Amino acid sequence: MSRLQTLFSSPKEKVIPFITAGYPHIDSTVDLALACAEAGADMIEIGIPFSDPLADGPVIQSSSQKALENGITVEKILQQVRKIRNSTDVPLVLMGYINPIFRLDCELFIDYCREVGVDGLIIPDLPFHEAGNFCELAKARDVSPILLVAPNTPGEQIKTISELSQELIYAVSILGITGNDLASKEALTEYLQRVRNYSITPFIVGFGIKSRDDVTWFNQFSDGAVVGSAIIERINGSASPETEVKVFIKMLKGE
Repeated sequence: MSRLQTLFSSPKEKVIPFITAGYPHIDSTVDLALACAEAGADMIEIGIPFSDPLADGPVIQSSSQKALENGITVEKILQQVRKIRNSTDVPLVLMGYINPIFRLDCELFIDYCREVGVDGLIIPDLPFHEAGNFCELAKARDVSPILLVAPNTPGEQIKTISELSQELIYAVSILGITGNDLASKEALTEYLQRVRNYSITPFIVGFGIKSRDDVTWFNQFSDGAVVGSAIIERINGSASPETEVKVFIKMLKGE
């Protein structure tokens, strides 16, 4: 089984931190990811900075802009992932936008991902009806394409998206950008139950998850909670980002 299949074969609660590659410093990625792993992160999502991040809220947008100013590139991120993989077996997923991948060449990018130990790819601006070729390229190289569903995604479309992904999908908790406030628990419950009913794969939930209570609640209805903006906020201005991340993830895990 792949690392993702192994992780999601267990029903345990899962905390999935998001960090922006190249932030706060260009060489921060490796140390922050390993700090996440040491704190007990079940999977680590690493953001590929992009100048026009449509799905990201102001906190992650700001971190991406700073990372780009620091000189981070897709090639450097893949080199950093190799270093992370050499030190941990925690599943690693890259989240990025399709334009930088197109510029590098999709097939070459996915080849590099496999080589350095990337387990999955989340591409928020890749519509599922245009994702078939990308997904097949990724799956042929044992890199999991993790497609997104949203509260307005019809049930049968959720099923189709999960079939195309095969291993894991990402349920966006809100219609909007990262860091926004969550909808009512009643609406979220109905939505997540619909995802569970139609998806043939496990699914994780992200956007707006900030606290231990959020992590506990979302894990009741899904297979894992992604925490992004709240982690970047903790890193901002910290004298010791790695220590801050460790403490916060342990809190999110209830330790």
